[in-house]
Amino acid sequence: MRRPVSLAEVAAWSESRVSFGGHLSDFLDQFYSRRRADMLAEEPRLLAGRMDEGDVADAYLATTAVHLSRLIKAVPPAWTRDARRKLHTPWFAGRGSAVRATLLAQSPAAFRERNLFVSENALSRA
Repeated sequence: MRRPVSLAEVAAWSESRVSFGGHLSDFLDQFYSRRRADMLAEEPRLLAGRMDEGDVADAYLATTAVHLSRLIKAVPPAWTRDARRKLHTPWFAGRGSAVRATLLAQSPAAFRERNLFVSENALSRA
């Protein structure tokens, strides 16, 4: 089974929220074993209008590229600054006021910058 080796492949291969999550997880496994900036360089196709919560996926891809670039001390790709890759309203990875409060406190900077609120280990892999 081939795994995506770029965020562009994650977007190209994703047809739903479920497949997006699986492809992103597979990509993260590949990235953490190689840690190469070129895996983040190619601009992914926009997913807004192509799948449910595609706008969230677009923001998540940009956030992932920025977060991982910072991790390897590389300059984030220019495509991550596209305004279409930032949410206009906050999105939370969980429901309920207690969960939201935790996510507000834990979300890494790259996520908060794009109105995504997730756990501090959202991009971690076992």
